[in-house]
Amino acid sequence: MVRELAASRPSVPTPETIATGPVLGIDFGTSNSAAALVDARGQLHTIALEGARTSMPTALYFSSEDAHLSFGTAAMQDYLNDVQDGFGAGRLMRAIKSLLGSTLMDEQTMVNGQAMSFFDVVVLFFKELKRRAEAQLGYPVSAAMLGRPVHFVDDNPQRDALAQATLQRAAVAAGFERVAFELEPIAAAFDFERRIQTQAQVLVVDIGGGTSDFTVIQLRPGQPLGHDRRSDILATSGIHLGGTDFDRLLDLGCVMPLLGYGQRTPGGRELPNRVFYELATWHLVHHASSRKSLAETRGLWRDFTDQAQHQRLLHVLTERLGHQLLAVVEMAKIGCSESQRSQRIDLSCLHLPSQTQAALAELSPATLHSLLRTQLTAITQCARQCVADAGLAQPSTLYLTGGSSALSPLVGELQAAFPNAHLVHGDRFGGVASGLAWAAQQHPHWER
Repeated sequence: MVRELAASRPSVPTPETIATGPVLGIDFGTSNSAAALVDARGQLHTIALEGARTSMPTALYFSSEDAHLSFGTAAMQDYLNDVQDGFGAGRLMRAIKSLLGSTLMDEQTMVNGQAMSFFDVVVLFFKELKRRAEAQLGYPVSAAMLGRPVHFVDDNPQRDALAQATLQRAAVAAGFERVAFELEPIAAAFDFERRIQTQAQVLVVDIGGGTSDFTVIQLRPGQPLGHDRRSDILATSGIHLGGTDFDRLLDLGCVMPLLGYGQRTPGGRELPNRVFYELATWHLVHHASSRKSLAETRGLWRDFTDQAQHQRLLHVLTERLGHQLLAVVEMAKIGCSESQRSQRIDLSCLHLPSQTQAALAELSPATLHSLLRTQLTAITQCARQCVADAGLAQPSTLYLTGGSSALSPLVGELQAAFPNAHLVHGDRFGGVASGLAWAAQQHPHWER
């Protein structure tokens, strides 16, 4: 059985929440972010972050034309407008969550001639999310319940702890005085629990932009807020694979070969891969257009047997089109998954007047599955292990959430792994934030 759960509509909490110290549940995601709050009457209110939308892309754009800073969907559109209008792209930043736990977070990067750390960029995003939430609420919010993946970094407890500490530090720098954390799949379970009528042993599958997280939990509708739920959580697991990894693999498989990826030099060597991997990775795209990278790429012209590919690659680097290529690959991925039909990848930005033959690429369902097969198998195996750790043969319910949870070949593999479980699709972009708002009512201990 497959069932869609309608997303909660945005509404304004009652003023009574002011006196009780409201807590904003924040799902700071690799690809998208969302927020929600439970008021003093126990009513859930999702926060409209972009018009009526209760989620926004985790994106910032620093325009080089007028030094304007934009966020979310506007950031993506401003970037595309500047490229198309010939102003020269400014600095678009996406998937900044992927840097948590790495030394890159505190490194300086140049933004329109000014040095700025990636940590400062995260703080800017948190400040904007807080500002938008408070503008809708009509009063300030000084406490936040933040979601976190089961593992920010696989098999490295020190870097994992650093990632959480960095996220907490950023939230405090953005103006939150009290901060606590809950695992994202557990938060998703708390949201699902408010919607069910009977008890269930549920495998929560949260497939986000950067990680895939799982929990097996005993859900009981009507549980009072504040009840200790530790004994209900039977197992948790996670793996550092998600939607941005899918985009990278599809970009490398479908688009980068048109720029020379995987090609051989006249002497039989494979062309250097670094520039292609950077172009296909959301949080590394900017590095591909650095002066050093441009100089190295220009010097490779003798190694290209197809000079049209070298010209396209230089065009992408000089015009800073890496984000645009990833965006059209992402669109093709979504279209192919939803329609189960081949999708043309829009590569009009690669057209050069000197080239008579247009660059063409498409993504078929078979190609989608084959390019992602290894990663989908790893995700499914992690889900199997979580169920085994819980001591179950099969969960009664399989609950899918997260922006990448609707990917058709992944859904198919999960259904094959758990054929007896009822399949439920939750609110892909808002479920974790809503669950974090509920979790805030059950966690009396706060970190400062």
